[in-house]
Amino acid sequence: MSSQSYLQAQSSNAVSRTNSANTQGQSSRGSWHDNEVVRQLQDVKRPLELHEDYAGEEEDFFYDDDDPSEEGDDRFFNPSLLSHIAVRLRDKVPRGTHVKGSIPYPRAFTGKDIVSTIQSQIQRELLVTHGISTNDRRASLQVARSLQSQLFFYEVEWGGRVLQDGVEDVYMFLDDQEGGSDARIEREELPTAVVTLLTRCYSPSCDDETPCYSYACPRRREAPPMITLPDKEDEEEKDDWTTTVPPDLLRTLPDSEINRQNIIHKIISKEKQYLRDLDTVESLFIRPLRSANPPVIRPSEIDDFIEEVFGNILDLRECNRRLLEVMYVRQREQAPIIQGIGDIFLDAATEFRLAYPIYVGHLPIAEKRVKDESEKNAELRRFIDQCARHPDAHRLDLKHFLNRPSEHLQKYPVLLEAICNETTEGNPDADFLREAIEAIKKLQTVAQLWTFQSSMGKGPAGKLEWHQLVSEEIRKGLPKKEAKRQSIIFELIKGEMDYVRDLENIEVMYVAPLREMDPPIIPRDRLPQFIQDVFHNFAELHAHHRKMLNTFHEIQREEHPVIRSVTAAVYDAVLNFREAYMEYIPNYPIAAYRIDDEMATNAAFKEFVEKCTRHPDAHRLDMKNFINRPIPRLLRYELLLKNILDETPEGHEDRDTIPQVLEVIKALGKETEPGVVSAKQKVEVWRYNSQLVFKSGETIDMDLLNENRSLIHTGKLLRQPDTGFEWNGWTELFVLLFDNYLVMTKPKEKDGVTKYHVYRRPIPLDLLTLANFTDPPTQRSNNIFRVGRSDRHGGEQNSAVNASPEQASDPRMVYPCTVHHNGRLGGLYTVYAESPQARNEWKQKLDEAIGLRKVVQESNKVFEIETLSADTFIVPSVAPGTGAPSWSTENAFTGKVTCSVPFTTADGRGLVAVGCAEGVWIGFRHDSRSMRRVLHLKMDVHFFSVGSLNGRTLVIYMKKKGLDSVFRVLEPVVGKINERAKAPQTFGSRLGLRSQRSEWFRVYRDFFLPSEAFDLIFLKAKIVILCTKGFEIMDLTDFKSVTIPQREDPRLEKLAKRCESCRPMGMFRSSKDEFLLCYDEFGLYVDRHGDPSRSIGTIEWEGTAEHVAWHPPYVLLFDSRFIEIRHVETGRLVQIIPGNDIRCIWDGRGTTSVGAATPGPEGWNETMSQEPRVHGVMNATEPSPQPGSGPRPNRPIAQHVFELIPTIPLYLPGSLSSPSQSTYFAQSNSPPHSPRLNPSLSWRS
Repeated sequence: MSSQSYLQAQSSNAVSRTNSANTQGQSSRGSWHDNEVVRQLQDVKRPLELHEDYAGEEEDFFYDDDDPSEEGDDRFFNPSLLSHIAVRLRDKVPRGTHVKGSIPYPRAFTGKDIVSTIQSQIQRELLVTHGISTNDRRASLQVARSLQSQLFFYEVEWGGRVLQDGVEDVYMFLDDQEGGSDARIEREELPTAVVTLLTRCYSPSCDDETPCYSYACPRRREAPPMITLPDKEDEEEKDDWTTTVPPDLLRTLPDSEINRQNIIHKIISKEKQYLRDLDTVESLFIRPLRSANPPVIRPSEIDDFIEEVFGNILDLRECNRRLLEVMYVRQREQAPIIQGIGDIFLDAATEFRLAYPIYVGHLPIAEKRVKDESEKNAELRRFIDQCARHPDAHRLDLKHFLNRPSEHLQKYPVLLEAICNETTEGNPDADFLREAIEAIKKLQTVAQLWTFQSSMGKGPAGKLEWHQLVSEEIRKGLPKKEAKRQSIIFELIKGEMDYVRDLENIEVMYVAPLREMDPPIIPRDRLPQFIQDVFHNFAELHAHHRKMLNTFHEIQREEHPVIRSVTAAVYDAVLNFREAYMEYIPNYPIAAYRIDDEMATNAAFKEFVEKCTRHPDAHRLDMKNFINRPIPRLLRYELLLKNILDETPEGHEDRDTIPQVLEVIKALGKETEPGVVSAKQKVEVWRYNSQLVFKSGETIDMDLLNENRSLIHTGKLLRQPDTGFEWNGWTELFVLLFDNYLVMTKPKEKDGVTKYHVYRRPIPLDLLTLANFTDPPTQRSNNIFRVGRSDRHGGEQNSAVNASPEQASDPRMVYPCTVHHNGRLGGLYTVYAESPQARNEWKQKLDEAIGLRKVVQESNKVFEIETLSADTFIVPSVAPGTGAPSWSTENAFTGKVTCSVPFTTADGRGLVAVGCAEGVWIGFRHDSRSMRRVLHLKMDVHFFSVGSLNGRTLVIYMKKKGLDSVFRVLEPVVGKINERAKAPQTFGSRLGLRSQRSEWFRVYRDFFLPSEAFDLIFLKAKIVILCTKGFEIMDLTDFKSVTIPQREDPRLEKLAKRCESCRPMGMFRSSKDEFLLCYDEFGLYVDRHGDPSRSIGTIEWEGTAEHVAWHPPYVLLFDSRFIEIRHVETGRLVQIIPGNDIRCIWDGRGTTSVGAATPGPEGWNETMSQEPRVHGVMNATEPSPQPGSGPRPNRPIAQHVFELIPTIPLYLPGSLSSPSQSTYFAQSNSPPHSPRLNPSLSWRS
């Protein structure tokens, strides 16, 4: 098609008028030469034309110096009229002297100048009207060709070639020749036509936002397709240079010159084809990707994708376009024989250095991005296939086009060497060619280095070594030691690339997929903690090493092939990443444990890890290898820096700097060792926790998942058979000594997994004493009876034999170790060590653990003892075989303390009343000397309880009548009590023990229970009677009752028998809908219906509870030997207070100052009340007799009355361990499967 598709003549008359005007101008030029009328008519016919002589005169009148003329006449400029464009072109096209065929042409311009000038005038209209990019020059080219067809300008050689957007041809205006001012009348009229692409709508109401009614309105129509006229040069490119030269001239040239010109012609042809391929990249891939609808790539990612895949390929196109233009100019100036071309490529190599290494080096990243995106994006695969089938692609895919610049760059040295070989001696172009070849080869080396850096160790480029990137000439010029030094530096950089890539793969292969998987293979609530525990601060390490690698690459690009030093970069990085490694390295044992544990319990996660191991980038390394990668990397730095130091010459700065860096790296390794050891110990405790197997129905929460728990010692010990007659029946035990428990286990291995079956109930260190570690050894084959927990200490000494030196080396000799468990299920345990060294070590570790436990308990105790009276309450000491105390004084013995209660007088003084067998004493709290007996009291009341029920304050007491328990419920008479409100309040009056008590209380209810009752507890609307049947919950309005726990379920038969054989002691709320039932031997969690609510079964007490007290959130169990304190929500043992004949004398009930405690919405996490709510009494410890002092006389025993005051814990309730010695771990590092604090599985589920 011709340009008339876009440029229509205004009318047929206009076209003919133009032609006739030209003819008339030629025929009558002489007669009209001085006709001023004609000149004025010409000026009137073309009012928009700005002649050079007029412009200079009118500029000062109409325009300021700072306001260019085009801004002033834009309102008169209509780009749709070809005449207006012609005027602008003549005024604005840049003129200069251009050479063609060795002839200089002044005031000339090229086709590119014409197209650029027209583009600058119409590009705004194209963009606004049709949205055509300002870089699209096809419309301007078509307008220029229309002007050429009307002879507005001419080609200087009148060759008849179609105008191209290039510099191949030179043009001039017909009326723009040097001469007088009258030369202007060469043209009577301007070219006339309408540029339909730039026309505007004639309707005055039409604008850009609201087009008018007409269907043909330009604002309604889309931009017509651009049609490029066929380029005749395409056919000419295929011709050989010899066909373009006259035969007579060709016969005068030597063969070498003909070959040389042919190669130059071939280079120009290849350059044109290369530019067409780069244009195809933009037209076939980049633009369609941006404009695709529906989008091929997500809109939020399209810019990043194009940037990463195509990089600066359009910059390359501009570089090569300039190169081609310069070659066109040289061809135009020196045709048909081009004398020199080397200087052109020498200048081009300088420009290429800024663009080609970046693109070629980035190519591996681009190819990887295309591959990764194609694997997950079917639309992109389809798009690439469609592009490959496009005619312009010539069946070449995207990968071929991306590699085109790299291939083209590699051809330059070959072609230039061929030209150089055909160049005759003495031709100055030979020197330029050699320099250009060398420059481009260096450019290729730089590009290869960039490719190596971008490959990050992948593909063929990633496997390159230093000697492969350096020419043999340079290698031979280096000393041997320096060449080796450069190889080591290169190895350091290459290893850093591999390391950074592996850190990146952690995110790509593991972290990102774990977060994005749907459904997740790790539950969402655990996933963030799992990622934190396993991968920790790897992203921080990656940031530090990425920065160091970038510095390495910069040094490499600036100094390659001989790098002076990289030590400063390493030194800076080591100082910066020190803290990150201090945090990461100690976390590795925890990370490895979490991976192993998750793989053992999560089949989906195990499959995921195995799949990642098969990933090409994993190199068959599993997940643990990746997270372990940073640890050996530090050691690698140390080794490589030492090797660099060995090859560094004297006087080099590295001789001083490298030792400093090595010191920092060594110090970093040493400083992380304590954290690693601590983490390994922590993980070891977690592993044992998951591998411990308790007997059926026996589960003890030893708090092994506590952050501060530690394992002090492990080892093998032997246990003699129970019968004592089994010669080969000795049991091999694996004993674990934690910082809170001693656990004896029997290892059993199955399917490669070792489980530790608990042999005896774990012994709390608070209740452990070392009985004997000095007994002589015995032989395993001897008939030695085992000493059970009922045997007396030292019962085995008679059967033991002294060991001779020969026996000491006998492997059958074993060494007894006897410990005592001071608990309900305890006693003496004797185990045997296989050597005296092992026995001594066990004794040392046990002493250490017990001592540490005492210190920890003292620092983290929940309650501390505050003395109320130490020497007031005394009972006689009766020795065996005597019937009376050794001395007696009237009223000296108070009898056994049975109860106490604190109260406050009307004037605010704090007093305490203590009840004994002989009466009641009252005194100031914490002042033993103020105790005075105020009342002789004899009662047959077994117990009483005070509480509030349905808004009533009630006092309920119980008396025995045969086998029945008779209860009387009393209600205070408010008016009678108020009458005596002014009288001092005493303990007797509080209980209504005065003579007026019948007026103070009235009987509210009487009822009986046909079983023995032990205590009574008030709930919100009901009461709970603790009796032999269990926990009887009764409604006082109708006396209907129900007994818990429920026992009808046959699955609970064993539990029911256990409950019947034990005595109920207390009932406490553990959560909003759950209670803890306390028996004298165990505890049981039940729901609101009385059904067992937890799968752990019962919680076995360490002692036998003779009384249970309640100080929320703790349950205090009183054994005669110690007070056992447990958290009500977890049942976990938190403290043991030892003593002698300990009894509870007040459990917090019976006063109005202490309100009923209930758990909050988050359970018992609120701060506990600091008011004391529990009183106790214990016998004072008698002093040990001095050696040789004779028999000790019987002395009276002082009873130590005390109250338990809650402390402000240093750590969370339930944590009795010492503070962690490591500062590297947060509280979040506990392993999975921590025991739940809230009810989990129901017995009835």
